[in-house]
Amino acid sequence: MRTQDTIAADICKRFEYAASQRGTLEAHLEQIAQRFWPDYVGVFQSRGMNRAPGSIRTDEMVDATGARALTRFGAFMESMLTPRNSLWHGLIPSDKTLMRNRLTRLWFEDARDILFRYRYAPKANFQSQKHQDYLGLGSFGTACLFTDKLVGKYEKGLRYRSIHLGEIYFLENHQGIIDTAMRKFDLTARQAVQKFGPENCSAKILQANGIPTKQDEKFWFIHCVRPRDEEDGYDPGRLDVRGMQYGSYYCDVDQKTIVKEEGYYTFPYSISRYVIAPGEVYGRSPAMMALPSQKTLNEQKKTVLKQGHRIVDPVLLAHDDGVLDTFSLKNGAVNYGGVTADGKPLVHVLPTGNLALAKEMMEMEIATINDFFLVSLFEILIEKPQMTATEVLERAREKGALLSPTMGRQQSESLGPQIERELDVLQQLKLLPPMPPMLRDAKGQYSITYDSPLSRMAKAESAAGTMRTVQWAGEIFSLTQDPSVFDAFDFDTIVPELGEANAMPFRHFASDEKVQAKRDARQKQMETKNLIDAAPALASMVGKTGAPTPA
Repeated sequence: MRTQDTIAADICKRFEYAASQRGTLEAHLEQIAQRFWPDYVGVFQSRGMNRAPGSIRTDEMVDATGARALTRFGAFMESMLTPRNSLWHGLIPSDKTLMRNRLTRLWFEDARDILFRYRYAPKANFQSQKHQDYLGLGSFGTACLFTDKLVGKYEKGLRYRSIHLGEIYFLENHQGIIDTAMRKFDLTARQAVQKFGPENCSAKILQANGIPTKQDEKFWFIHCVRPRDEEDGYDPGRLDVRGMQYGSYYCDVDQKTIVKEEGYYTFPYSISRYVIAPGEVYGRSPAMMALPSQKTLNEQKKTVLKQGHRIVDPVLLAHDDGVLDTFSLKNGAVNYGGVTADGKPLVHVLPTGNLALAKEMMEMEIATINDFFLVSLFEILIEKPQMTATEVLERAREKGALLSPTMGRQQSESLGPQIERELDVLQQLKLLPPMPPMLRDAKGQYSITYDSPLSRMAKAESAAGTMRTVQWAGEIFSLTQDPSVFDAFDFDTIVPELGEANAMPFRHFASDEKVQAKRDARQKQMETKNLIDAAPALASMVGKTGAPTPA
């Protein structure tokens, strides 16, 4: 079995290898940061150490179109995948036969509601961190969200942190799934002692912490999370960290020692890529595709600014130096000698070129940038308030077809692992309700169903097809007056599925018993009405034939 010193040495070597493989990419990312997200200037090449807090970082950003498009991209992604005021995913049993059990379905709804309550709790910090994730995805092509327990004396729950690409490195397994993450970060001496305890810190850290003027001296650490194997002492039957599937190691970079060992049952880092180029592990982003246009736009704006200055404060041309000796540009000034005796001007403005053409060229580059960040797509697909229900479904179907290829990847790489991690943490904290017997017998196996606006757009195709078919049937009925045309439809199936496509909660549907009771009451009411309607006719028949003769 590996010793901790062996594990620490192995982690440091793997980190150095991963960092060496990313040198070219980090130079690329630095250019992206300079022009699209200046907050991260200097992070990739010097870990931000050469930038004083509060310093200006927009030196290379002459035009802000790219930064504005990135902000909109982040808002679009959030509104499509994880909208704040929506239950954007659900939970169902993996065994489809359990879907017919009402207690099981209600348990999954309760579990989902609990998860959303803790996810959006103020101290969880999910919304702001997830938004950072989307901005990282649009700019750098890779996003990473760390999900863990809320560390509090009196509170339990979830806690999120967006890890920027400048400090996270990761590796894939043979199936292309990210299963190893290495995060390099710094702590002051005082913070290190607080986090790891004085008994686990090096003498150098303890010495710095003991001197008030050196307590804020920084030291580097690596947090490595990787699958635990037998060499690491993995034993699924154990109840301590050695029984957890993933090992968590905090390594002191300077001393190459493990200062803290923990474990996770599920991978705590949710890492997603926008798109992946062949042979690459890290993602590529809209900003990378828009970088040439942003560079061109910056140069165009410099030229337009110069041209604008010449128009507003023009360069003057004169035939004789003497004319300009006493020339004044003040309001109301009279300049003698500026024209000839017959009125021809002796001073002219230097031609400045066609400003309208320059503006047109800039608008072309702006449109290209907006296309890469999906801004143009969302502007085209804005819904009109006058649309009918069928038109809304058709527009949603169109949106889903256009957006699914670019956003669907986030559900499998980011949101799926994140939800699994969240449920694992809530289960460990005993914040989920007890499972019903049928689900417990099935070992709690579950699947994730996405109910975000993007997912509903994908489902809108079948819903739109259903609505079109029912409308056509209605038109046939209006022509033939034959109600049998509706016999082909199973509305007991259609209505719940339409409700699901429109994000209607399952609990808002009546139970089978209530549905049957309503139908029985309606049938009884119809029978009573038929008797009442038939009463006058029966009375008339009795009047004609006379009362029956008693026996």
